[in-house]
Amino acid sequence: MAHASGKVILCGEHAVVYGVPAIAAGISKGASAHAQRSERPEIRVGDRNFEADAEICVAYQRLLQSLGAPPCSTQVDLALVAGSGLGASAAIAVATARAVLDALGDERDRDARVLTAAGAFEEVFHGTPSGIDTAAAASAGCIWYVRGEPPALIPLGAPLVLAVGIAGPPASTKKMVASVRALKERRPNVVQKALDGIEALAKNAKLCLEAGDTEGLGKLMDLNQMLLAGLHVSSEEIEVACGIARDAGALGAKLTGAGGGGAVIALVQDSAAAVIAAWKAQKIPGFEAQVPGPSA
Repeated sequence: MAHASGKVILCGEHAVVYGVPAIAAGISKGASAHAQRSERPEIRVGDRNFEADAEICVAYQRLLQSLGAPPCSTQVDLALVAGSGLGASAAIAVATARAVLDALGDERDRDARVLTAAGAFEEVFHGTPSGIDTAAAASAGCIWYVRGEPPALIPLGAPLVLAVGIAGPPASTKKMVASVRALKERRPNVVQKALDGIEALAKNAKLCLEAGDTEGLGKLMDLNQMLLAGLHVSSEEIEVACGIARDAGALGAKLTGAGGGGAVIALVQDSAAAVIAAWKAQKIPGFEAQVPGPSA
């Protein structure tokens, strides 16, 4: 059985599309997949079958083509809410690519080929994805990501504990990326200032992660959320969920992913229980996710 991580972005979503560094973390919840050779290519997610012209089947065909693989049948099990900003499609893509190579017994340039194939899969859903989701899905811990460059693991000075909540219906990644692009065309100076600010936050967040300064990281996450709201990718549901988390003791909170709805993350000191309980009281589902530190 092949596995891949879900992802959260601690700093830098949307800005990463324009070459600004971003920091992502792989989380334990993700996807697992098992593949075997078959007469025709098939992919199944949970108990769902798909018509041959479904988007996921088109993506699967492109993944197989990228790997140079014969037809395979793949069963995927997903432990994430799809479309919520937690990298569900990237986790499916990476787990599937690994499962296909396992079925073929093919270890040649495995890591690079998995990322390339997963990228081909993701393009069907997201147009021109930054690549950060697939990099996080394939990695453990936190990664420093600059588009077009290999991801680099960030050595953590302390483990991270996060509360992950689903704040409202998810929005289309394509539409949210397009909305930021349109805003940049209309108000280039305003957007560039936001991008510069996010770059500074990412660099400081990296230092906080290396030093184990979770309080500092939380403050930077709050600032990143303010800049993302200025790019019009937040929502009322996201702002409410972030506020509830902070009132419940979170060190910082922000959206993760494309925004417009979907997931929020809240950094906590030791346990996410208080934040998750506060969200639950307002009918916001959530779970705890951990990113292990140096002793793990």
